[in-house]
Amino acid sequence: MSGAEAKGVDAVDRALAILRCYEERKTALTLTEIAECTGLYKSTVLRLAASLEASGFLIRHGDKTYSLGAELMRLGSLYVRSFRLEEHVRPILRTLLRETGESASFFRREGGRRLCLFREDSHHSIRDHIHEGDLLSLNKGAAGRVLTRFDPSTLNPRQLADRLAHMPETSFGERDRETAAIAVPVFGPDGGLTGTLSISGPTTRFAPADISRMTPPLLKAARELSERIGGGGRWTS
Repeated sequence: MSGAEAKGVDAVDRALAILRCYEERKTALTLTEIAECTGLYKSTVLRLAASLEASGFLIRHGDKTYSLGAELMRLGSLYVRSFRLEEHVRPILRTLLRETGESASFFRREGGRRLCLFREDSHHSIRDHIHEGDLLSLNKGAAGRVLTRFDPSTLNPRQLADRLAHMPETSFGERDRETAAIAVPVFGPDGGLTGTLSISGPTTRFAPADISRMTPPLLKAARELSERIGGGGRWTS
């Protein structure tokens, strides 16, 4: 990479760092606040902010603060319209099936129940039988517990971190006396709970040693899927 190219990449990285300073409680920032957030000199921030303002990514107000511009809303709207959850979830489920040998599902909450939105069935002749589109109870099963107990809007950061540290949720014989499951949360672009990834099968194949073997790939899948859809920060906060 030439010196000019490297300088151009640095400028892009710095501009993106400025945009990442904005949060739900920080919607208008001064040059000083942006400089403190990014570690850049105020002169550098001023120059980059002018470029971002000219492109519609920032708005400069009369009190000399900056807020996010309409161009970001336009791009966000395009992202939402082009976003297809299945394109992200399906490969994750297939990887989980390959690595664990058990059925992998993605559930979302629908009112007072949980919906099996996507599913990849185990190749074992004996397995639990759930189909895409099935509505199940929220009160039974590991996936149901994740969906009812893991809403970030009801948890402070410390509580959220503590619950993540104790993942996965487990269930044995709750929905069906011969079925076991483990489940973890998946977070979306708004930081909320988008759904849950679950691995399920006969209790005979969910001994402690089996769960220990299946937990790392399940946690990895939840982090990867959350990252893909914009909620990975919840797993690292």
